[in-house]
Amino acid sequence: MGIAHVLMHSPSVGPLTWAPVAERLPGAIVPSLLHVGGEGPPFWPAVVSAVADAVRRLPEDDEVVLVAHSNAGLFVPVVVGALTRTVRGCVFVDAALPARSSVTEVASPEFLEVLRSKADAEGVLPAWTGWWDEADVAPLFPDPVTRRMVEKEQPRLPLSYYEQRIPVPDGWDRRPCGYVLFDEAYEDAAADARERGWPVEHLPGLHLHQLVDPDGVVAAIGRLSHSA
Repeated sequence: MGIAHVLMHSPSVGPLTWAPVAERLPGAIVPSLLHVGGEGPPFWPAVVSAVADAVRRLPEDDEVVLVAHSNAGLFVPVVVGALTRTVRGCVFVDAALPARSSVTEVASPEFLEVLRSKADAEGVLPAWTGWWDEADVAPLFPDPVTRRMVEKEQPRLPLSYYEQRIPVPDGWDRRPCGYVLFDEAYEDAAADARERGWPVEHLPGLHLHQLVDPDGVVAAIGRLSHSA
């Protein structure tokens, strides 16, 4: 029996945001969620389907640790609820946390207003790095080549992706969970994780720190996985 780390990238970016970690983490897989925005609302079933299809290709006796970055964290409960494989634990990496029950809103009403101002006439948003000032985007990447590769695969999501509400199945968090904090913007999420009784690792950095320090991120994921 092995442990497979299933690295869930934010649908706002792409699988390459996890590539350096996947190369260093034995048994890791990165299901692609690049197609999710083209599926039409609701979008969460497409996320569940993509992850479940990838997990089905793993060895039959492997247990799974779900590792979710950024807004991929919001989909963890529905993924846990759909998998027939044993989910050993869940690790949230600089991630938004799902609601404790009922449903999760992908974006707050205030942030939706910001996004509406960015959408084009067809209701499609710019690629994620286009939302922010250059001074904020450039430091996210370890070098210009990595930036070009990550930006090239970014999807343009419809505004309706951020308007969706994701169900939260009861009992999804009965398995161990943990949190890895990078950016101060996610300190509230890390505090929420602590309130839920989860262990929290802090690796000071920016939101794509897994590209900058993959070895440190692998080590943090490993510590939290072993506590699962």
